[in-house]
Amino acid sequence: MTMTAAQRRQAEREVFDAYLAACPSRKLLDRISDKWVTLVVCALADGPMRFSALSRHLAGVSQKMLTQTLRTLERDGLVTRQVTPTVPVRVDYELSALGRSLLGPIQHIKDWAESHMPDVSTAQLAYDAAREQDGARA
Repeated sequence: MTMTAAQRRQAEREVFDAYLAACPSRKLLDRISDKWVTLVVCALADGPMRFSALSRHLAGVSQKMLTQTLRTLERDGLVTRQVTPTVPVRVDYELSALGRSLLGPIQHIKDWAESHMPDVSTAQLAYDAAREQDGARA
């Protein structure tokens, strides 16, 4: 059966449905929603960085977690790793084309979190106060 381009695109969209428990896109969503993935991708927005520079830029990340995150991003094709054989060896990480395509949405989420944190804090305080009142009434 011959399909139009629109029909092919629709068929491809139906193959990956994150609402389905067995859909592999769920694992990808889980991965890209990780805070360290978000921060690494955003940190690499301006170009390649060495491991030590990334580590300094991302306050609070352990060496193990940063290594794990970079390896996962490299495996998923979002980051490239360039080794320069010098003494000591120089290793640079950079967003791949696929990683750059993720940068826009991830950067928007990071920016949204930073600009809406006061609103979220206010909502949390109101929620907690209401729960305390409900608990006092019981």
